Formats: sequence, structure tokens, C-alpha cells
Amino acid sequence: MTIETNHEIDLLVSTVRRFVETEMFPHEEEVDRMGHVPEDIGRAIEAKSKELGLFACNLPEEVGGGGLSYGPMSLIEREYGKTSHALQSWAARPTELLMACEGDQRERYLFPAVRGDKRELFALSEPDAGSDVMGMKSNARRDGDDWILNGSKHFISGPCMPDFAIVFAATGEDETPRGPRKRVTAFLVDVGTDGFDCREGTRCISYRGYKTFELHFDDVRLSKAQVLGEEGLGLDLAGKWLGMGRIWVGATCCGKAERILDMATNWAATRKQFGKPIGTFQATGFRLADGAINLRAAELLVKDAVARAEKGEMSDADAAMIKVFCSEMLNKIADDAVQIFGGMGLMEEMPIQRFWRDSRLERIWDGTSEIQRHIITRSILRPLGA
Repeated sequence: MTIETNHEIDLLVSTVRRFVETEMFPHEEEVDRMGHVPEDIGRAIEAKSKELGLFACNLPEEVGGGGLSYGPMSLIEREYGKTSHALQSWAARPTELLMACEGDQRERYLFPAVRGDKRELFALSEPDAGSDVMGMKSNARRDGDDWILNGSKHFISGPCMPDFAIVFAATGEDETPRGPRKRVTAFLVDVGTDGFDCREGTRCISYRGYKTFELHFDDVRLSKAQVLGEEGLGLDLAGKWLGMGRIWVGATCCGKAERILDMATNWAATRKQFGKPIGTFQATGFRLADGAINLRAAELLVKDAVARAEKGEMSDADAAMIKVFCSEMLNKIADDAVQIFGGMGLMEEMPIQRFWRDSRLERIWDGTSEIQRHIITRSILRPLGA
């Protein structure tokens, strides 16, 4: 699917917006209260996504996906960002990493994911190696033509129990100008394989209902046909997903920030103190003004990064800047909204406290703000030899 005209773009955005407002907004409070998405609700969202042609819209038409480019995808992610990740994740966008599948892997993993017959997890983070990927302890050793996988992963998120996981493990070590570096390989591992224990993990206060999983591997035997991509190039593969993933985080933060800012603005215009709407007081009005400025800046940054990505010119630093600025912009707008609502902002009967809780996670997952700033600093100093 190629989106070219403004009319087509407007139609796409209005379709996704209506989908989110009618199929997801009504369930937000229930999901937050229950801590999970009832399967009938999740499956209904999934079915509607397929009906609208939004399911797997991020993957090429040649494999059964929607074939949308980065520009239209950024607009979709922005609209999805207005609701709980627990709900919008049912309108699946399988990871682009699956495009690395070859031969029988396509029939076993890629095509079922595109159809919605199978769900996957992206398994990189570990208990002792979150942002420090090179500190990962999960490893796989050769045994004839097979691999033997051991280790564990945590904080691996998804809407429901997966059918398989894309697991990253050390498979050796390479010498580099900066010293020894682990060789990391990606594996396709089916849930139910002997020695593979996949269970729900700890519960997060952000995006309640969006599950985290713990994965444990005890001498899991994998055939060479379960290597995704090439041995030793797992991080190169992951990098392709993580870079655009950070742009999508930026887009979703913009969507959520717009929704919060709209609520805060309406409250400031109607809530009266001392005989005046509270928005007319500088202390409140300036919060709205700053929010509007920062949201506009975030949207322009996302638009610029998407344009760079479509030209194949986006760098790791570009993606890191988006992740830092947009997530911190959202946090500021959410925190200011609580202040504008006052005590009501912290009451469970109001959605503001939920948006406040949900927004906090954005500065942590997909790489913390500190890691993003490290990436940016490195891009500035390395050309100078530092």
C-alpha cells in the first residue's frame, strides 16, 4: 500500500482515530483496574484491525502485510499512542525482524505472524543486563549442527502468552580495536520447547494490562534452522528494529501528550477559582503554553527523523534524540496536567492519574534517557577521537 495524497493520509488517520476511540477508549478503565485485557476484548480489537487492513500494516505487501512506509506508520503510531499500550498492542504490528526469516522460517514464523496465527516476543533484556547489552549472560554453544541455549530474560513485554520468542544470546567473542566484544546471535525459539520456561513476570504500574514475561532456558536444543539472520550478527539485526522502535515511541508520546493536553486545556477553561477560569492565571496558562510549544517541537523532530529514515539516512543519534525529547516532553505535560487538575488529578475516578503513571515508563523502556544521551554524546565525541 502506497500512501501519496493528502486525502489518503487524512482517510488513514481518521480511520485509525475512529478505531482507537470506539474499540479501545471504552475499555481503558476496566483494563487498568483488572490488570489484564480480557481475551474477548483483545480478540475483538485484533479482528477489527484485520477488517480495517491495519493488522501487520508495517510489513511489506509481498509477505501479506499492509506495505506502509515510515511516514504513514508514524501517523498510525501517534493515534495508537493516545490509548493504553495494553489495548493497542492487540492491533498487532509484528516486528520487522521477522523479515530476516528465510526458507522454512517464513512458513513457520513470518507468515503466521502476519496472519495473526502466532505472536512473538522480542527477548533482549536480562536481570543483570538491561541497557548493558554486552553484559548479557544468555549464551548458546554449538553441539554438532545444533545449538544449546542457556540463560534467562526478563521485562519482555507483550499483550498475551506468545507462541515463540526472538531470543538474543552470546555465541562467542570477537576481537575489536576496542577490545573483546561478545558475538550475539538471534534465535527463533518456540514456546513449549523442552527446557524453555515462559511465564508472566512482575506487574508494572504503567500500562496495567500490558504483560511482562520471564523467559528461562535450560539446555534448550535448537537446530541451525532456528538461527534468525546470520550467526554473530544478532545486534545488527536488533539495531534495525530498535532504531525505528524509538521513533515509534516518539510518535506515541506525541499522541498521548496531545490527549492529555486537550484534557488539561478543557479543565483549565471550565474550572473556576476566584471567579475566573484557572487557565487565565499565568501559573496555569503558562503550563499549557509550554506544553503546546514542546509538543510542536516533538512532532517536528519525529517528522524529521521519519524523513531521514525513508532516505536511509537516520542515525542512532537521531533515534536517541527522539526517544529522549519526546518521552521527557510527555512526562512534563502529564505532570503539569496533574498540577492543573489539582487533587482531582490524583483521584482514581479521573484518567489523568493513569496517563501520569503510563507516561513514566516511556523514559525507561526501549533504552533509558541516560542511555540515549550516552548514544548522542558518543556520536558527538567519536569523530574527534574521544
